[in-house]
Amino acid sequence: MTRAQQVGVIVGLVIVTALTLLRASDPLFFRLARETVFDEYQRLAPRPFEDLPVRVVDIDEASLKVLGQWPWPRDRLARLVERLSDMGVAAVAFDILFSEPDRLSPRSVVREVEGVSPELLGRLPDNDALFARTFEGRPIVLGFGISNDGSFMPQVKAGFAFTGEAPFGAPPQIRAATPLLPEFEQRAAGIGHISLDPGNPSSVVRTMPLLLSDGQHLYPNLMMEALRVAQGASTYVLADAPRQPDTIMMVKVGEFVIPVTAAGEMWLYVTPDRAERYVSAAKVLAEEGPPDEVRAALQGAIVFVGTSAAGLQDIRTTALGQHVPGVSIHAQAAEQVLSGRFLSRPDWADGLEIVSIALAGVLIVQLTMAFSPAIALAFGLLVTVAALGASWLAFLYAGLLLDPLAPIVCGTITHFAATGFRILVIDRERREVRRAFGKYLSPELLHRVEHTRDALQLGGDERQLTVMFVDVRDFTAISEHRSPKEVVAFLNMLLDALSRDVIAHEGMLDKFIGDSIMAFWNAPVDVADHGAKAVRAALAMRRTLARLNADDAFGFGGQKVAIGVGIHTGLACVGNMGAEVHFNYSAVGDTVNIAARIEAASKEVGYDVLISDSTASGLSGMALLEAGGLALRGRRSRTQILAVVGDEQVAASGAFTELAAVHERLVEALRTRSSAARELVRLARQRAAAIDEALPEFYRRMARRGEHFQRELENPPDVAAK
Repeated sequence: MTRAQQVGVIVGLVIVTALTLLRASDPLFFRLARETVFDEYQRLAPRPFEDLPVRVVDIDEASLKVLGQWPWPRDRLARLVERLSDMGVAAVAFDILFSEPDRLSPRSVVREVEGVSPELLGRLPDNDALFARTFEGRPIVLGFGISNDGSFMPQVKAGFAFTGEAPFGAPPQIRAATPLLPEFEQRAAGIGHISLDPGNPSSVVRTMPLLLSDGQHLYPNLMMEALRVAQGASTYVLADAPRQPDTIMMVKVGEFVIPVTAAGEMWLYVTPDRAERYVSAAKVLAEEGPPDEVRAALQGAIVFVGTSAAGLQDIRTTALGQHVPGVSIHAQAAEQVLSGRFLSRPDWADGLEIVSIALAGVLIVQLTMAFSPAIALAFGLLVTVAALGASWLAFLYAGLLLDPLAPIVCGTITHFAATGFRILVIDRERREVRRAFGKYLSPELLHRVEHTRDALQLGGDERQLTVMFVDVRDFTAISEHRSPKEVVAFLNMLLDALSRDVIAHEGMLDKFIGDSIMAFWNAPVDVADHGAKAVRAALAMRRTLARLNADDAFGFGGQKVAIGVGIHTGLACVGNMGAEVHFNYSAVGDTVNIAARIEAASKEVGYDVLISDSTASGLSGMALLEAGGLALRGRRSRTQILAVVGDEQVAASGAFTELAAVHERLVEALRTRSSAARELVRLARQRAAAIDEALPEFYRRMARRGEHFQRELENPPDVAAK
């Protein structure tokens, strides 16, 4: 991994850490987004409506039209309680506040008249007392609200049992409650708060606090008290989380166990609003008595009394996006408990989501930096599909609320940030590499260079290279008879074709020097068997040139173009050489000079591809013929050179085997100045003609260069004919 990639990973990990910490702090926008996803799940798969014994006696528009505007006198509410009791309801829960005396009571009306005697007031009916008397022996539950003023707290009608410490700090805290008239408070079978979602800034009611606390006592909500009273239970059982003070995991009321959040809230799993849930209060209070269908609907049911009249402004929004009366939400909560279909967000959900953000982010950063943004994007899409699928299935089959959005959003931010860094920094460096090397390296080597650390740093590195020089024979004669434009066109065609063979064999094109090419192998990245690949590139050049000549691609009218190739393997200094603002990747050193000298010797030797013995030592099975020793300036001994006749297929042929045997005898004759050399040259030329038409000339010149073999008697070459 390059330094830029390492920096990119560090930057990416910082972003992942920041996003993970942000999710751990769980700001409001994360919560709202998460809850919106859960709303969509409920809309896709709402809780099925079941005909459960829960009903709403609705003070609806029809009831107000028949019985008059709200508030009604409480003697009418007393009659409502009596009617409901006569129909055998299990409990009556009022989603109505009774904080003040009934101003429509006869006693209250007359009390405002001056001069009325106490005796007369005592004989007048009191609606509040009448209403309170109807509570006696009946399952009546009253509601109270949260108040910011005063010190009133209602009487707790039920007991509480705890499996651990009392979790007084877990539920939402209240300082005071709306007051209840004393006679109502004393005679009611249950008292519960009617606040649906205190402190939540959202208009959508998604959870319901089953309990409130003033720090010393717990106060159940209206639905819980209705369930308790309907079952004749006296105590709530609360289970806390192990080793986590002030938490609630479960609330048991009678026979029903309700999973809750740590704050004692129940996630609401609602159904679409249905008419079957409601019974108009006007029908219950009808003078001729409730219709039979009303009696059948209310018998044995838990009844919540509330209003749906628009003018009374008790309209709430559910997770399904429907606007319903607040009393309907209490009834739906009771239905949910009776059905046993709960939603829960387990304690480990936050931890799972935070860990998933961290792990997915780390993987996305690594994939983006080490491989490509496309692979990271594919992984991100896979994570997205997996997160959505797992979250949906968990909701559908287990009622679990797991947030897929936070990991997806954080993963997307991480991907775009990492991709942006890569485009701005890493890919910019790679574009520079491509500009520097794109025309001189094969795509495979270019990819390796792009992923090599400090590939474009100024400086040199000493390493083992195989260096090749290629030169056009008789270029002066070719250019003399052609215009400069024609010469340039010729060179472009020839050098382009030969360069492709270098690149195809993982070579690095160093430079073009007039009609010459310099290339090398094993830099800027390691290339296995670089000597063999250089030789194969030279053989490919031979075939390319033969094809071009055969097709008269240069338009020379049958005039053949020839080249000379010299290859040598040894240590050289290679790297970016020049200035920071302008440099070239090149190789320098004695190895380069020897390769150039071998190429120049090909004219004298009379063969197109020559290599040094150091290059030949790394080859196996190729058709090579010893071509004598090459004297170099500054070197005491000659450099042994060999002619490359062909590849392994040529070497395995019978014709080359016979030629190699004659060649070995010829070399020995030349070294010993044997008179047999002349006959061996003739025999070698005869057999060489069947292999390569250029080889007879090689042997003709070899006879004239006998001294190049004779002077090596004391230091025979390491590599003979192969």
